[in-house]
Amino acid sequence: MRPQILFPLFADVATLSGIGPRFAKLIGKLAGPRLVDLLWHKPVSINDWRAQSTIRDAPWDTIVTLKLTIVEHKPGRVASHPYKIRGSDETGFIDLVFFRGHKDYLKNALPIGETRYVSGKVERFENRPQITHPDRILDEKGFAAAPAIEPVYGGTEGLPPRTLTRTVTQSVAKAMPLPEWQDAAWLKKQGWSDWLTALKRLHAPESLADLDPTTPFRRRLAFDEMLASQLALALARARMRKTKGRSLKGDGKPRATALKALKFTLTKSQDKALAEIFTDMASTDRMLRLLQGDVGAGKTLVAFFAMLNAIECGKQAALMAPTEVLARQHFAVLKPLGEAAGVSVALLTGRERGKERDATLERLASGDLKILIGTHALISETVIFNDLALAVVDEQHRFGVHQRLALSGKGNTPVDILVMTATPIPRTLALTAYGDMDMSRITEKPAGRKPIATRAIPLTRLDEVIEGVERALSRDERVFWVCPLVEENEDLDLTAAEERFDVLRATFGDRVRLIHGRMKPAEKDAAIGDFRAGRANILVATTVIEVGVDVPDATIIVIEHAERFGLAQLHQLRGRVGRSDKASTCVLLYQAPLGETARARLDCLRTTEDGFKIAEEDLRLRGAGELLGQRQSGLPGFRLADLEVHSDLIQPASDDARLIVARDPDLQTPRGEALRVLLYLFEQDDAVKTIKSG
Repeated sequence: MRPQILFPLFADVATLSGIGPRFAKLIGKLAGPRLVDLLWHKPVSINDWRAQSTIRDAPWDTIVTLKLTIVEHKPGRVASHPYKIRGSDETGFIDLVFFRGHKDYLKNALPIGETRYVSGKVERFENRPQITHPDRILDEKGFAAAPAIEPVYGGTEGLPPRTLTRTVTQSVAKAMPLPEWQDAAWLKKQGWSDWLTALKRLHAPESLADLDPTTPFRRRLAFDEMLASQLALALARARMRKTKGRSLKGDGKPRATALKALKFTLTKSQDKALAEIFTDMASTDRMLRLLQGDVGAGKTLVAFFAMLNAIECGKQAALMAPTEVLARQHFAVLKPLGEAAGVSVALLTGRERGKERDATLERLASGDLKILIGTHALISETVIFNDLALAVVDEQHRFGVHQRLALSGKGNTPVDILVMTATPIPRTLALTAYGDMDMSRITEKPAGRKPIATRAIPLTRLDEVIEGVERALSRDERVFWVCPLVEENEDLDLTAAEERFDVLRATFGDRVRLIHGRMKPAEKDAAIGDFRAGRANILVATTVIEVGVDVPDATIIVIEHAERFGLAQLHQLRGRVGRSDKASTCVLLYQAPLGETARARLDCLRTTEDGFKIAEEDLRLRGAGELLGQRQSGLPGFRLADLEVHSDLIQPASDDARLIVARDPDLQTPRGEALRVLLYLFEQDDAVKTIKSG
């Protein structure tokens, strides 16, 4: 299905001259197995051969080009000795030194009596100048034809840099003019060239300034890649909307009953998000909405009222969470509200088996059970809904797209989808990862919540922190104590949860519990249950408590080796406290001295509780690829676009993609045909298949 014009670029690198199986394998590991992969392998530096010098005037430890007459070859006496070749000019002599040099190659490359242009770093050995393994050796003809500046590419062990450069050069030479897919007015406004000119400029830098990602040719190529990504998302969105949903407008009675059962009113942000969701559900277009909300902002309640709207229409709803701990937390919160509203709510995880599981599935299939909460167990073949209308997916970045689709496929007719995340996402990343969704944000916390006092304390003051915990326990407060490892590791100087549990247990006795990911589910439940009920006051944990553990009476969280955690993760962990009207504290224990980035992270956390501000700072400090983890979050692996630098291009790419799909949904116009080439060039093949399959 790939356009014929792109065939040469998708050839294997092994088809290029001088590339055998060994080099092809190394290039495939480094950049990719095809020529097109090498087009996107950007230069990281340059070699500037313009600095010509004489031997006498050549600066030390600097790359220069010397015009030499080859005077003498001096092979090493034994294999371990270097092979030396002496060259001269009118100002003196210099040795060219080769370790493990091939004798015949060197005699041909540097024949005695001939003139050669030799480039490399001039060093001093026994007070004599030498160049060890010159970077470039050219005869008169080769020197006249060679570029004065050459790009330098990031390499891999075993692949000679010159071989890689030659391979990229051959790949770029295979690139051809392609039909213009960009809007003419936009191109003119930006002052950008065509794609081929931009590609050639990328691989032919004329100075270090050309490596800057803000150059016009880099921005053009970055926008091409972003447009391909956004267009693929827009086409997927359009396809989903082609399969019409059904209008869901409930009478509001169960919602009103549930609202009365709450001990508080919804925030303005929650009301706004619900209004957007209800508008989507009332439409005959399928809903696909992302609900972002900070830690403790009340996303689960918003999802619950959305589910009630579906139930008021005689349908069913499901909520899928990534972990059993989180699924049980949702169930514990929503079951009482469901009972108050007269709506049945059940739980299904891998732990429910036998008669209990069979009874749940039977009620689900009959339609008697209205809301099912669970883990990925919900998408197993044995789970059959009577009439699923709304699927809620929590912490979407922990699921694959296929799991989301599998849940939405459980309906008899197209199902509305509401995706929730407690990981605030910067707008640029939200558009990139979730560009096919409408977005709602909850930006407030429920009334009565007090700010969390956040303090950074060095580990040398651990005794003071333990004394503070002792005072808190005298007031019957609850304390989370988070450690980065489960058990002690000789290779890492980090405090293990089991080691800290033993220390605190020796101090506070039976008031301490332990929870980590290696424990059996029943053991986890028992530990959390004791902590929640007040039978224990300290819960030592790993990051297994990052999401889904809601203990309103917990007022202190201690995070050991806080410098080892990401900013977003620290914010998530801090959100385990401050969930009531009681004053709360977060203690960030760190190992001094702090690096610059670690200090910036802790400073940011101390000065703000705004998850969206924290997310923007996390993006700045860590970069887009690392922020959520590309594989987990669904972030595309951009190779030309740099989201920190090119963030201003995401919105125009998204707008253009949506306009294209609105005007030319099947990409049939001349520009549409060119856009098909763009999609294939950046391997968005599925997007084109979407058009063909309707």
